[in-house]
Amino acid sequence: MHGTIALFALTALAEIVGCYLPFLWLRRGGSPWLLAPACLALAAFAWLLTLHPSLGAGRTYAAYGGVYVSVAVLWMWGVEGTRPDLWDAFGVGLALAGMAVIAFAPHG
Repeated sequence: MHGTIALFALTALAEIVGCYLPFLWLRRGGSPWLLAPACLALAAFAWLLTLHPSLGAGRTYAAYGGVYVSVAVLWMWGVEGTRPDLWDAFGVGLALAGMAVIAFAPHG
C-alpha cells in the first residue's frame, strides 16, 4: 500500500513539474528552455502511469487524482510559498479518503 501511494506521489510530482515549467515560461516570462525539462517530466509522468497497479485505467486515474491534489497543495506550500489553510487540509483529507476507497476497496 505504501509503495502504491509513493508511486502515485512521484507520478503527481512529475506531472506538476511538467505543467509548472511551461506555466513559468508562458505566464511569468521564463526561458523557453524550460520546455525541455518539462517534456522530460511529462514523459516520466506517462511512463510512471504504466507502473501503477492494475485497477483498470479509470480506477487508476481516479485514485491517482486524490494523491495529485495532495501533492499539488504541498507544491503550493513548498514551491510557491503559500501556506495551506484549514480548508486546504480538509480538501486534501477528502481527496485522500476518496483515493483510498477507489484504490483499496474490494471491487467486485
